[in-house]
Amino acid sequence: MTATGPSEEPLGVLPSASDGEVDLEALGLKEEDLRELYRLMALTRRADLEATALQRQGELAVYPPLIGQEAAQVGSAFALRESDWIFPSYRELGAALVRGVGLVEYLHFYRATWHGGTYDAREHRFGYVSVPVGSQILHAVGYAMGARLDGDPLVALTYFGDGATSEGDFHEGCNFAAVFRAPVIFFCQNNQWAISVPVSAQTVAPIWKKAEAYGFPGVCVDGNDVLAVYLATREAAARAREDGTPTLIEAVTYRLGPHSTADDASRYQPGEEVESWKARDPLVRYRAWLEGTGLADQTFLDEVEGEAKSFAAEMRSGVIGSDPRPVEEMFRWVFEDVPPHLARQRNEALRFAAEAGDPEVKTRRA
Repeated sequence: MTATGPSEEPLGVLPSASDGEVDLEALGLKEEDLRELYRLMALTRRADLEATALQRQGELAVYPPLIGQEAAQVGSAFALRESDWIFPSYRELGAALVRGVGLVEYLHFYRATWHGGTYDAREHRFGYVSVPVGSQILHAVGYAMGARLDGDPLVALTYFGDGATSEGDFHEGCNFAAVFRAPVIFFCQNNQWAISVPVSAQTVAPIWKKAEAYGFPGVCVDGNDVLAVYLATREAAARAREDGTPTLIEAVTYRLGPHSTADDASRYQPGEEVESWKARDPLVRYRAWLEGTGLADQTFLDEVEGEAKSFAAEMRSGVIGSDPRPVEEMFRWVFEDVPPHLARQRNEALRFAAEAGDPEVKTRRA
């Protein structure tokens, strides 16, 4: 696969048949790496389903499912070095898992107990959850520009959806990255729908071709092919590291679930379209290839399934067992010196919390 080669069709690696040939040498992945990709995708799928269930049961305020996009997230995050940074939007649980972020800490954002999540972004080099559409693109470009000025050979990858390409932040980010040669990978998960707006109503030109206007490579890759995503991202990272060349990757995939748990996707997603994409399930497809090539047997698959169940159960108990955050945190992080009117509100809130006694009541009353 030539990542910079023009193509009207998404570039892929996995054959349509499970026993087809794949150039493993070109991938540069060991057999254990190939199995690890499946393991990470399986854990992501199980954790995503569990998070959706937790929201339905009132344990999370809201949650944006990523089911169907596991290959796009796992393949791209797996291709980066530990020293590289990721700047996510709000649907990147899979990428967070690859980076070693504790998902209980990650889900504090969706539990509405801490803005962005309670994990250490610097430890994992994984930015906090960003909801304003496209804003994280500017964060990635700014960080990459700073790293380049410091002589730090890192790459910044930012995730966003097809809808974000209609935002000014996307175009400003691309232009700045091109002009200042910021080592950024713009990774668009084109899941076909920006809430209820189809991609056909977002743009006439293919998303990956927008890179031409800014003077850097654009790539269209099969987002349900984890190996193709991995290879395209690895090649983009090499370009960025070598001379600061940015890349726009459009990973063509599909959002099998709703935009978020507050959305009813059945009102706008055609049923036949959903079913056609279910037939391209990235986990089923990759598992079939692993089995067909003898890289995975039933014992391995059973072990992964058991680990995924345990992983999701631990995540569930961790989320449910999470204590409320201290009430006084509501009054931190904005002012160095708390203004008198906020100081009065803080003191009153703390007095109510102390009188309430129960931590859950503290949070509600504060």
